[in-house]
Amino acid sequence: MTAASPELLSRFDVPGPRYTSYPTADRFVEAFGDEDYALALQHRQMGSPAKALPLSLYVHIPFCESLCYYCACNKIITKHHERAEVYLRYLQREVDLHTAHCGKGQVVSQLHLGGGTPTFLSDEGLRELMAMLKRSFTLAPGGEYSIEVDPRTVDADRLAVLAELGFNRLSFGVQDFDPEVQKAVHRVQPAEQVFALVASARALGFESINVDLIYGLPRQTPESFDRTLAQVTQLRPDRIALYAYAHLPERFKPQRRIVPAELPTGAGKVSMLSRSLEAFMAAGYVYVGMDHFALPDDALAVAKRQGRLHRNFQGYSTQPDCDLIGLGVSAIGRVGATYSQNAKTLDEYYDLLNQGRLPVVRGLALTRDDLVRRAVIMALMCQGELIFESLEQAWLIDFKRYFAAEIEQLADLAEEGLVEIRPDGISVSAMGWFFVRGIAMVFDRYLQADRNRARFSRII
Repeated sequence: MTAASPELLSRFDVPGPRYTSYPTADRFVEAFGDEDYALALQHRQMGSPAKALPLSLYVHIPFCESLCYYCACNKIITKHHERAEVYLRYLQREVDLHTAHCGKGQVVSQLHLGGGTPTFLSDEGLRELMAMLKRSFTLAPGGEYSIEVDPRTVDADRLAVLAELGFNRLSFGVQDFDPEVQKAVHRVQPAEQVFALVASARALGFESINVDLIYGLPRQTPESFDRTLAQVTQLRPDRIALYAYAHLPERFKPQRRIVPAELPTGAGKVSMLSRSLEAFMAAGYVYVGMDHFALPDDALAVAKRQGRLHRNFQGYSTQPDCDLIGLGVSAIGRVGATYSQNAKTLDEYYDLLNQGRLPVVRGLALTRDDLVRRAVIMALMCQGELIFESLEQAWLIDFKRYFAAEIEQLADLAEEGLVEIRPDGISVSAMGWFFVRGIAMVFDRYLQADRNRARFSRII
């Protein structure tokens, strides 16, 4: 695959959703609450087709010891580790409420611990959490069990504990190896530390190691980021997630500590992205899509080749399209034709659980049109292809009539060589994979009706 040119990248440098769901989370409403969510869990238990599929679990650990200025995650900055002990007790209450509605022992094939900093938990805290989950769910052999790791919070011994607990995938937050950039975002971690941890993880037998990078941070230049790219390709993680920094200080208070004058220009960001694409592909990585790269023998790259790629709130996944239960403050879940999100503050989260209620405060029951469009968007995002007949049979629609306006919009992208519109379907070209978010946006009914797109990150 030839990397996209800077000129083409510049033309598509516009805000847009990441489509970890459709409709996107900004469409969730407070009219959907804990009773609606409980009903969705009960429907699953009573024998919906989804019951036959394994579950995916996401657990949000919100605590961090120090503040990273670029961060837009839901987190609590504290050095008081006893707060995590209280949090685990409330997580147990939330798990118990779930099993009361959908039964104990449901099979889980995917588990992800995110944050915040999941490794803020002590070894004993992590053991307690995993024991809690294993008491209530059945973790399938061969599943994907991953945890986000702040390299500053672990050593080889802690990685050994994670392996002992059953985690088989790690994601290290690197962002940038340049010391000046690290100082500017208040996240100093020497490259040698990350290299040593990755070597330890490989020795311990972790199946997949991911590294997160961010371009567009203060004090970054295309030349300084080239050095980080060279170090990352030398490190050779199994997967790389490359994200564009979205500077939204009016929404995310920590970003107000970033000096705007130190941010790279738009042209600088595009140059960094273009150079990143070239560097990773030259190093033998497969561009999976949407910021994600993987070595050819990694499960994610294999799933893409075999047409088995899926997408959920954690991003691309090799696991089948299944229900996701989100646990913890601000966690998002998907059960049946519903999305739900927990309370975003600890006080509200604890208060709802003290009342014996599931801590869901907003969500969405999807309409038939939502479901049809979700199927279209996920097919584009994951397989890069739509076959009209299969969608028509699944949803009893005439595709060309139902999406006449969207097909007309796609004509411009077809002229750019990003998609091919055939009599029997639509396919994303090799070049189009770099802009798949923009292609999917054409089918987003809410976005097409809403011109206020500035709340989204840029698609490039």
